[in-house]
Amino acid sequence: MADLVATARQLAADLLAPSAAAVEAAGTVPRGHLDALAGAGLYGLTGPRPAGGLGVDAVTVAAVVEELAAGDLATTFVWLQHLGVVARLAAAGTHADLLADLCAGRRRAGVALQAATRPGPPAMRVRADDGDLVLDGAVPWVTGWGAVDVLLVAARDGADVAFVLVDAAEGPTLAVEAQPLVAVQASATVELQLAGHRVPADRLVRRRPFAEVLASDAATLRVNGSLALGLVRRCTRLVGPSPLDGEVAAVRARLGAAGPDDLPAARAEAAALAHRAAGALAVATGSGAVRSGSDAERTLREALFLLVFGTRPAIRAALLDRLGAAPPPR
Repeated sequence: MADLVATARQLAADLLAPSAAAVEAAGTVPRGHLDALAGAGLYGLTGPRPAGGLGVDAVTVAAVVEELAAGDLATTFVWLQHLGVVARLAAAGTHADLLADLCAGRRRAGVALQAATRPGPPAMRVRADDGDLVLDGAVPWVTGWGAVDVLLVAARDGADVAFVLVDAAEGPTLAVEAQPLVAVQASATVELQLAGHRVPADRLVRRRPFAEVLASDAATLRVNGSLALGLVRRCTRLVGPSPLDGEVAAVRARLGAAGPDDLPAARAEAAALAHRAAGALAVATGSGAVRSGSDAERTLREALFLLVFGTRPAIRAALLDRLGAAPPPR
């Protein structure tokens, strides 16, 4: 799928990178950016071919994410949530009409998953009532509000996690509150609050045991590392030839080869490299790096964002160790 990677690289160079500073300043991803990704077929990247998707392998997905993130992290971040919904619908084998619309980019999706899948008491619950599903709780990080039509919400029901489709529209039982972020503010990330929110029972995508969801979580971590590698690629292009070129290739290879046990360390390595590369870009830029809106200033903030985005305890521990702040052994 080299053509897809080349298409993503061209979109990043011609559309995303030249307007990245303006997008961040405006605080919203232009619909035209997302339309361009849909027009290139990238909204169906993880979708099955019978539904109009491209059905590409994980290596191609990672490469496309990396290319787009090198251009503009906010746009890539919004689009990436959609891919997760497409993949989950495809795996469940349900909602064929919606899946076809999502693959074509006619409808666009976001995710609200972490409140029900994190260890400990669930922050989002679901129950059946008179032919409906009723959701209650809050999800602190939901990306792409205003740019998505539907959310895939994970909610706990006893020992199970239910994945439920919810229309992305405010109302008496669905409220959102903007999350002010240090970076990717244009991603329109909000806290989602549901209070007795009812949806038809046929909006259920699938139900899985909570323990099974946690066990499979590691498989979802790989692609987030490509966001960090995209930032490194941006830095290498702006700085020029340097040892960072070899390092990004090495980290990419480790991410690709990592199994579930090794993936947290590889993810930490990618985030730490992005942090260091952004610092190198600032130094190479000089005093202009402290000018608000410069490529270096924005990239530094985005590298900070990626140090904490999508982390898990094992990733955090590995990052603290790399940054020299791991707690001393007992």
